[in-house]
Amino acid sequence: MHTADATPAAPRPPRPRSGSAPRPGSVPRSGSAPRPGSAGPRFRLVATDLDGTLLRTDLTVSARTRAALALAGRSGARHLVVTGRPTASCREFLVAIGYEGLAVCGQGAQLYDASADRLLVSAALDLDLARAVVKRTEEELGGRPLELAVVTAAPENRFVVTPRFTDRIRPDWGLVGSREELWARPIEKVLMRHRELPDGRVAAAAALAGGDEVSVTHSEKGMVEVLPAGVDKALGLGRAAERMGFAPEDTIAFGDMPNDIPMLEWAGYGVAMGNAHPGLIAVADEVAPGHDEDGVAAVLERVYGHVRHS
Repeated sequence: MHTADATPAAPRPPRPRSGSAPRPGSVPRSGSAPRPGSAGPRFRLVATDLDGTLLRTDLTVSARTRAALALAGRSGARHLVVTGRPTASCREFLVAIGYEGLAVCGQGAQLYDASADRLLVSAALDLDLARAVVKRTEEELGGRPLELAVVTAAPENRFVVTPRFTDRIRPDWGLVGSREELWARPIEKVLMRHRELPDGRVAAAAALAGGDEVSVTHSEKGMVEVLPAGVDKALGLGRAAERMGFAPEDTIAFGDMPNDIPMLEWAGYGVAMGNAHPGLIAVADEVAPGHDEDGVAAVLERVYGHVRHS
């Protein structure tokens, strides 16, 4: 791990959940999320994923959601972005909403000071280990070859893909002719996909292949990620919360994909979006409306008080 400040992460105690998984549109479990005027403490930290959560499908943050975040801020709460995007990829979204302070990027591998535009912490993935995990994953899948991509190490954090990784290659991505070229420079993570096999099977095979040498997560369709050991959103959230003076019980967290499970389990209260993966819904305390229906705003309005919106 490369870091400008080796402050240890906060403890990551697992938070037991009781009862059955909530259903979309469900109300919070009794006593968990205070309503305006209740005797219980309000959450002082609002942790949100970006894609599929804070961002709509068109990659914008609605006026209603901005107003709800401002409402939480006026109530004394801080907003913390916790995203799988590396710093270079999420910076434009943070600027667009006037975001200040710390942000957790790269699935927890990076701690970024948005106010100073400074990367405080970053973790790199050993190249030889990455290649070995890819090879062992393909063996677990019966020799079926994977399509691969990598995110290069900070500060570049460039997304580099092999030709068949996706049908639509963005102009800002790097394209290599063979997988061997992926290992030509330091990287932060490897992304795997198989064009026929479900992501869950690929993720399970990668987890078996990696053992305790790496972390494996699933952030969006067609992208199973291999990261340095111990790296996940709970690690990043815990590190940021400790610096900000907050504990798990101070935190309400919002997400939509399996990579958000550690974050919701770390937080005092976890909210899955209506568009969330079933695996995340299973560990959530509440299911909000979907990201295109301003689900984050709907919950924040209830917790911190009503806000007018158009």
